[in-house]
Amino acid sequence: MIRLTLSQMRRSAGRLAAAAVAIVIGTAFVAVTLLAGNVITSTTYDSIAAQYTGADLVVRGAAPGGATEDAVRDVAGVATADEQLMSYQQLENGGRTIFQGVLAEPTDPAVLPLTVTDGALPEAAGEIALPTDVAERLDVAPGDQITLARNVLDGDQEVDEQAWTEVREKLTVSGTLDDPYGAFSMMGGAAVAPAADVQGWEADLMGPGESSGEPATLLVTLDEGVDVGQTREAITGAAATAASNAGMDVSAVDVVTPDEHAESVASEMTGGEDVIFTTFVLVFAAIALLVAALVIANTFQVLVAQRTRTLALLRCVGADKSQLRRSVLFEATLLGLASSVVGLLAGLGLGQAALAVGRGMDLGVPLPETITLTPAVVLVPVVVGTLVTLVAAFAPARAATRVAPLAALRPDEAPTAARGAGRVRLVLSLLVAVVGFALLGAGVALSTAAGEPTTGLLVGVAGGVLSFVGVLVSAVFWLPRVVALAGRLVGASGPTARLAAANTLRNPRRTAATSTALLIGVTLVGMMSTAAASARITMDAEFDGRYPVDVTVSTDLSGSGKDATPVPAGLGDTVRELDGVASVLEVPATSVQLAGDGVDEAAQVIARGMDPDEAASVLRSTESLTPLAAGTAVVPENVADVWGVTDGQTLTLTGPDGPLETTAAVTELADDAVVLVPDDLATLDAAAPTTGLWVGLDDPRDAAAVVPTIQDAVADTEAPADVLGAAVERASFQQVIDTALGIVVGLLAVAVVIALIGVANTLSLSVIERRRESATLRAIGLSKAQLRGMLAVEGVLIALVGAVLGVLLGLVYGWTGAAAALGWAGEPAIAVPWRDVLLMLGVALVAGLVASVAPARTAVRTSPVEALATE
Repeated sequence: MIRLTLSQMRRSAGRLAAAAVAIVIGTAFVAVTLLAGNVITSTTYDSIAAQYTGADLVVRGAAPGGATEDAVRDVAGVATADEQLMSYQQLENGGRTIFQGVLAEPTDPAVLPLTVTDGALPEAAGEIALPTDVAERLDVAPGDQITLARNVLDGDQEVDEQAWTEVREKLTVSGTLDDPYGAFSMMGGAAVAPAADVQGWEADLMGPGESSGEPATLLVTLDEGVDVGQTREAITGAAATAASNAGMDVSAVDVVTPDEHAESVASEMTGGEDVIFTTFVLVFAAIALLVAALVIANTFQVLVAQRTRTLALLRCVGADKSQLRRSVLFEATLLGLASSVVGLLAGLGLGQAALAVGRGMDLGVPLPETITLTPAVVLVPVVVGTLVTLVAAFAPARAATRVAPLAALRPDEAPTAARGAGRVRLVLSLLVAVVGFALLGAGVALSTAAGEPTTGLLVGVAGGVLSFVGVLVSAVFWLPRVVALAGRLVGASGPTARLAAANTLRNPRRTAATSTALLIGVTLVGMMSTAAASARITMDAEFDGRYPVDVTVSTDLSGSGKDATPVPAGLGDTVRELDGVASVLEVPATSVQLAGDGVDEAAQVIARGMDPDEAASVLRSTESLTPLAAGTAVVPENVADVWGVTDGQTLTLTGPDGPLETTAAVTELADDAVVLVPDDLATLDAAAPTTGLWVGLDDPRDAAAVVPTIQDAVADTEAPADVLGAAVERASFQQVIDTALGIVVGLLAVAVVIALIGVANTLSLSVIERRRESATLRAIGLSKAQLRGMLAVEGVLIALVGAVLGVLLGLVYGWTGAAAALGWAGEPAIAVPWRDVLLMLGVALVAGLVASVAPARTAVRTSPVEALATE
């Protein structure tokens, strides 16, 4: 039987090629999916944890200063431990001034998330490496010198009489830097200077006995081969002891890996639910294999139908049912194994090619140079592809055993619609679908109304799976009728169309299976497209709240307002005229003292003044400023936490011109200053200077291009101003999300391609079954063109009905999925991706026509006399 099976495979090479293509595509899809899942996860995590790239462990909430560094370095197994210290300094050259963040160079350069594009990192005191764009802005290159202008606090004076002395010194540019992961994109990049220099600059800003008081972050690298768990515990203990000695909160000390940090940040961005991306990735393989299985099953049905006489003759000469069954399954195993190996190789090649193309397209997201091979990537596609092929061949194998020996002597009747599905199946499938849709609605309600994203998402996913299973299982009852109804609509065009519509009902099970394969692919593509469009709008609203101001230009360099200088006259108009800038709000500010019950006696902050209506013209979201009114002080949550301010309490603000009693309104305002209406600010300081510009962009996605032009405009004024581009960080997060969703939709589109192969297989089987009928039609006058048209209409009906139903289901699942996953972020948006919908319908229409070409050629190639004679 083995030799006979191999011989039959050679004779059916053309037909097996169709099944092999489905298996290859399905297996390649699985391989690419696994690779893409790794890339999406690593890229997302790398972007979030970019500042910690290269570190083995990150100590958060540590006490600042050398004591913590020394304590951690003394832990056995620790190679290096450096505080991630950044000092903001004024750099000048050729009439241009830039206020730039400067990182302390770590002991191990591999910890830096920056790459050297020219020159080298600093090797001695008095050297500095600049971001490439900053070097261009200052018109310097490695080896050139720039001026560092900084204020030094005279520590010999009494505390109330402390004076500031400006110090100007020369620094040599050692090299230029790139920030591939956007670690410091919000700050306009980061320069690097020797740690001793940066620590000295910060120390010069402190008074006698003063310290930063802000929790520090340490980047730790470990020796090779050390036990990470034990070393981590030891580091935690050492850092906690140092924090206790410094009088800081020991419970705030946390030692994590960069990936754990990224996971926690990603969890915060998704409302505490970090399984959204992984859930999608895990189901992709199942989707591809399910669609491929349907196509494979149809293909083997074609093979069994072609071999009816051969199988019957084998029964006549003594072959039993088990031998025929084993022959079909052996054939499926060989086909599945060989095709899965080819599919794996194709998937690896496609994955590598996609990375190469992605890297060349400058997507704004750093992609790895090569794919990462893991045991799962290599073994899972081959094993699962082979098993799915084997399982898909079981039903055709059973059909082969039912071929009667007498079938070799008489024609086998084509299957008819007489055999229907059981009522039990109908009732159970409808029950599962109803329960599933109910759970889907409950998931949305939990996520939005109850504010429970985790439970809501899990319930929604369970409801989506159940409802989809119910729809697929019940498809055999209603889908052929839908195809027939569509056939009636086109039947008016002539008898050929009516014949095509009738042919779809000849075997409702196969018609349902084929259309269902396409239904699955289109539903999932539609779901992801709809969810992506809805999620993008919802996430834009969340980003608006997180980053309400696109760009800020501030001269409040110390954060206290003591050394604030007015924004240069005319700078606001200059920035307003730049391309990409929509609006500019000039914000006056002054330094004020806070007083109230429970408020820290040392509370001194910046107070800004702005009109709510004017602020609305520049802010992405005005929700945080809703309480702003006369007599009310809007206090950001971070400021309230630091100084002990509570919502609704009475605050007394004291400025240069006297006190003002206000009511505190604590909001999520992303700022470090108290906000008042202009009249209240004038009561505190009638001469409050304009120390900041709030800039709104036409499109925050263009921030990476617009922010440098704003920095150039500020640099030309020689003003010590800080340009903070929150929109750049926002754009980087959006780019990661858009790229991930694009990969997902691209992967799911492969399922549609697999399903379209099934349409061609179904038409091929239909041709085989209707050889005598086609010959009779040709004999009574049906032309070759009309026969081709009949098969084309049949293919279009099957493909288009599956696509239309898939689009409708995709819209439902996309909307509810986005609502369940992002309900925590507010009222979810409902969007229809019209471009994607029309594209899917157009592809289904064209594919239905193309799928009918090969079967039609087979049908018209046999003469009527020859076809009738064989019967």
